[in-house]
Order: sequence, then structure tokens, then C-alpha cells
Amino acid sequence: MTLGRLIAVVGPSGVGKDSVMRGIHSAMPKLHLVRRVITRAAEPDGEAHDTVSLSEFQDLVDNGAFAVHWQAHGLHYGIPQIVKYHLNKGTDCMANFSRSALGQVSELFPRLVVLNITANPATLADRLAARGRETEGDIAKRLAQADKPLPAGLEVIHLANDRPLEQTVACALTLLRPEAVE
Repeated sequence: MTLGRLIAVVGPSGVGKDSVMRGIHSAMPKLHLVRRVITRAAEPDGEAHDTVSLSEFQDLVDNGAFAVHWQAHGLHYGIPQIVKYHLNKGTDCMANFSRSALGQVSELFPRLVVLNITANPATLADRLAARGRETEGDIAKRLAQADKPLPAGLEVIHLANDRPLEQTVACALTLLRPEAVE
């Protein structure tokens, strides 16, 4: 049996990763959407994730609960070990990742595909402001990191998300050319 692909979705804050991922998953229901563990409270219309305290997160790290984990923007993120089970049985999996974690991820998952979602700076600024989660200073910092480069040597699919969501999702489905997912 062929291993499933790990589709690592990356892009700057406010680019619409969660919306695009939900759209892809809706069109490809056999794709396993990985639920991350984060040291941040859940938000309406935001990413569905498991919320833990920093001490709970550290306990999970110490007990080997994560296939991979990282820190970004003052928060801690983890991908549960269950992702390996799904990949090993041939199921493609999709998870929201930090660009800074991709080097580590590429060493752990042989069938890694990076879906790099982008948008123009004005779109990002508007979306970040609409979230109401960041201050103007936070937004400026996030925009300054929006063009952060990806590690070399990865299979990367670039996807612009400046158009209506349905068009972006349709483009993503074409670009991903699903292999093991129907």
C-alpha cells in the first residue's frame, strides 16, 4: 500500500488557510483533516483545534503525543501522532503548519506536499483587522513576515487566495491532483 500524502498548508496569517482547507475537505471528504493542538482558545469561525494550557502542552510533548510540534507567534502548536496512522494506511492528510516547521516536517514525512497560500498585502491587512484578534502593531508584524521564504527542496504548490473562496478551492483541487483520495 502506498503511503498517504501529508499536505502541509502554510501561508501568512489572514490568508484564509482555514477557509480554503474546509473547502478542500468538503470536496474531498476522504481526505483526513488533521486537528491541531494549540495553546490558544478556540474562536467562532476559526480553526477547529484542541485547546490546552502551556503546562498541558508540555506534558503532551513529554509523553510523545505529537508527531511534530513548534512555537510561533507566542503560541505552541502540535500535530498528534494519529496522523502517522492515517498516512500509513494510505490516506492523504491535510494540516495547517507554520512555515518555520517545514524543515522538521520534511524529514519526518516522505510524501510531503506544501500548499503555500498567498494573498496581496491589502487583502491580508483587511482580513487580519476583521478578525479583531491582533492590535495594529501585531498586524504590522504579521504583514512584515508575509513573504517569509520556504525551505529549499520541498514540493510546493502555490495558490493565490485573492479571489472568491469557491474559485480558490476549485483551483486548489486541480493543483493537488488527488492520488489516493476520491
